[in-house]
Amino acid sequence: MTAIGSEVSDMATTAAARAALGYYGESVAERHLTGQGMVLLDRNWRCDEGELDLVLRDGSVLVACEVKTRSGTTCGTPHEAVGLDKLERLRRLVERWADDRGLRPPEIRIDLVAVLRPGRGAAVVDHVKGL
Repeated sequence: MTAIGSEVSDMATTAAARAALGYYGESVAERHLTGQGMVLLDRNWRCDEGELDLVLRDGSVLVACEVKTRSGTTCGTPHEAVGLDKLERLRRLVERWADDRGLRPPEIRIDLVAVLRPGRGAAVVDHVKGL
């Protein structure tokens, strides 16, 4: 394989590994949240503005949950990946999700589930409500 072919192969492997880690984190987050009594309404909803990882109902509250998964903290914690711009985009997206379905929830909340997947053992899950 040429050097360029090798680089392309490495990028594809890295992208696949990131996608697998993201899917793992979303599955862990979904189990954690539904285990707390929340109801899953949608997963990986997309539109031209972006994506919502999980959309849930917590009682009468509509919740958009951003899931950030890391296998280590070398590049920062999962919490550090959600800034003000991301929060504003999530707010717009969940409002659009609700509008598309004709829903007018009494309250909308943005949550974060940070998943840290260590080399061994169970994932560490931190659910931050109301960012």
